[in-house]
Amino acid sequence: MILGIGTDLANIERIAGTLERFGDRFRNRVFTEVEQRKAERRADTAGTYAKRWAAKEACSKALGTGLRMGIAWKDMAVSNLRSGQPVMEVTGWAAERLAEMTPEGHEAIIHVTLTDDHPWAQAFVVIEARPIDGGRKA
Repeated sequence: MILGIGTDLANIERIAGTLERFGDRFRNRVFTEVEQRKAERRADTAGTYAKRWAAKEACSKALGTGLRMGIAWKDMAVSNLRSGQPVMEVTGWAAERLAEMTPEGHEAIIHVTLTDDHPWAQAFVVIEARPIDGGRKA
């Protein structure tokens, strides 16, 4: 069952300007250390940050709150599996909100996909509730 859907489009040049203007202050306020390490290793640093910015916006929308009601930027973090597939992890108030919206007997799975085509970065997030017993009938 789908619990939430969110999408966001971020302008890579806008994120590059923000990085240039505010530097570490911006990075440390919005991105986890893991996200920062990933972005700083990439040739397109601003594009990597922009995709993660979009993913956080999309996740907050899928949680049904947007970036209000206590969700902090770092409560949502994008990392990658060895295959390169992005995954979204939530902590703090975002994790509390996710638990609150997940029906009893289900686990929440957050699906995230990222793409960019300069000057745009886009993210799409779907939050799925999956029966813990795998949907088997007793």
